[in-house]
Amino acid sequence: MFITFEGADGSGKSTAITFAKDYLMSLGYKVHATRNPGGTELGIRLREILLNYDGEVEPLAEMLMFLADRAQHVSKEIKPLLEQGYIVLCDRYIDSTVAYQGYGRDLSIQQIETMNSIATQNLKPDLTLLFNISTEIAMQRIDSTRTKDRLESEMSEFHHKVALGYLEIARKEPERFTIIDANKALEKVQIQVKKAIEVFLA
Repeated sequence: MFITFEGADGSGKSTAITFAKDYLMSLGYKVHATRNPGGTELGIRLREILLNYDGEVEPLAEMLMFLADRAQHVSKEIKPLLEQGYIVLCDRYIDSTVAYQGYGRDLSIQQIETMNSIATQNLKPDLTLLFNISTEIAMQRIDSTRTKDRLESEMSEFHHKVALGYLEIARKEPERFTIIDANKALEKVQIQVKKAIEVFLA
């Protein structure tokens, strides 16, 4: 089973993955948590460029670097683990590129979807948890916990477009998505995550 965690920066999805991994392992499953970008050695180097490069990055170049990471990630880590019977939890995947580079950067969504299919060998998640949060609350969380990276430093208009893009993606594939209200306190978010996983496993 392949479960992805999506949402705007500051939505709490990374914390939720740790919770979900511990919960699934307590049920006896083999679980591996990873992230995109950064799930492989190549991905770690690409992640550093994508998040911390201080020069101007062409949107198309940005998208292609994310896709290069994803192609390596799927081939070298995600697919082999799925074939070994693991539940794979991934922090960001195909929907992030559609939301950020498609809706956020105004690149062709159709082209992104085609290239996503090529990069992932048509591997789609069985379940995607979308952590929906207001842009204002997300930015407040980031400001209070860490220094912003290159994408987090974008204007609020960009992040608002990304958030709306995520909801549009979820609207198109309701059978794959479960929307988590990430504006709520941590404990209430975890309850939603646990319930979504329980429904999926059932």
